[in-house]
Amino acid sequence: MKRWGLCILRISTGWLLVMWGLDKLVNVDHGVAVADSFYFGIGNSALFLSVFGVLEALLGVLVVLGLWRRRAYPVMFLILSVTAVAVWRSVLDPWGWFIEGANVLFYPSIIIAAAAAVLWGTMDEDHMTLDHRMGGARS
Repeated sequence: MKRWGLCILRISTGWLLVMWGLDKLVNVDHGVAVADSFYFGIGNSALFLSVFGVLEALLGVLVVLGLWRRRAYPVMFLILSVTAVAVWRSVLDPWGWFIEGANVLFYPSIIIAAAAAVLWGTMDEDHMTLDHRMGGARS
């Protein structure tokens, strides 16, 4: 069960990064709105979003394939943790009962960050990866 669980967790978490990266490329206005709303306008230029979108999508592909995990997983964890912190209102008060600006749809951000932590922490136990097939978790 653990073998398949880690595989599904890795593929689904990596695919999320692919989707987020592609969204930055095909829907720049959405990326700008997200940057303005949650990241204080940091990275809201079309050029930045395009570059970051490509890098994020490539990172997601590495995660899905389980390739270069020793480098990819910490970066994935950083990105997903920053996202969880950016929507902290929704993590602490998903229904907005006490904190204005919360949205229950953003609550899973903390779960996704936790998934990245689990993948990073159990990297040596996930054998259904290209790294493992090529002889271990490569750098």
